Amino acid sequence: MPPSPAQHRYRALFLSDTHLGMRGNRADLLLDFLNQVECDDLYLIGDIVDGWRLRRSWYWDPMHDQVIRRVLAMARAGTRVTYIPGNHDEVFRDWAGPEFAVAGVNLVLEATHVAADGRRFLLIHGDEFDSVVRYATLLAHLGDWAYDAALALNRWFNAARRRLGYPYWSLSQWLKRQVKGAVKAIDRFEVALAEEARRRGFDGVICGHIHHAEMRMVNGIAYMNDGDWVESCSALVEHADGRFELIDWAAEQRRRHAAPRALSAPALAAAPGP
Repeated sequence: MPPSPAQHRYRALFLSDTHLGMRGNRADLLLDFLNQVECDDLYLIGDIVDGWRLRRSWYWDPMHDQVIRRVLAMARAGTRVTYIPGNHDEVFRDWAGPEFAVAGVNLVLEATHVAADGRRFLLIHGDEFDSVVRYATLLAHLGDWAYDAALALNRWFNAARRRLGYPYWSLSQWLKRQVKGAVKAIDRFEVALAEEARRRGFDGVICGHIHHAEMRMVNGIAYMNDGDWVESCSALVEHADGRFELIDWAAEQRRRHAAPRALSAPALAAAPGP
């Protein structure tokens, strides 16, 4: 079924960590989001395809195909699509370069985005600044297996919520935020990325990798992480005036789910008694 006319148009859209090929990703919510947006530039900032998991056990459902088709349709319609590989799709890094493009998608190791107000942003996945991934690959894979276990629990939890008529809510993301060590690691990562942007003369940095959507100033540098489509189901967008915004699509789904209930309440209250 073709997408309905876009309800939202942005100057730029930033996505990462969709992890197509992982059972726990939310390709359904991602497709729902992409079908409702248009943009001049679409930046795919790494871990779009999860090569780590596909090598261990092949999983690819029709929804994943539809996401890829939607991205390619956007490219055919005139959207400039830039793909920056991450660590889970690192196989594409061997092909990345300024002259490499497939089906209208430009494949590069990093990019520069100039906002409408003239600010310059470094676009990078971010695993280069994760000491576990960079210096201890075996430990990173062990952590990845533990993450799989948390996501499996998340799937069971949300399956129960669906049976009860409730929308998606990330248990795994909530659990991660309760661990003090994880919170400290996130802060170190954000500071390291901001300092790299400062060192290279940028006004800010836009990244992914840690599955933690965030917008904040770090020592005068704008740090923005567009989140992921496994836990937060979020995207970063730039409006025509250069204003940036994080879109929480899972929260949008919850609002849409709650609206019919809110509308039905007055009718129930007004119903005549026996």
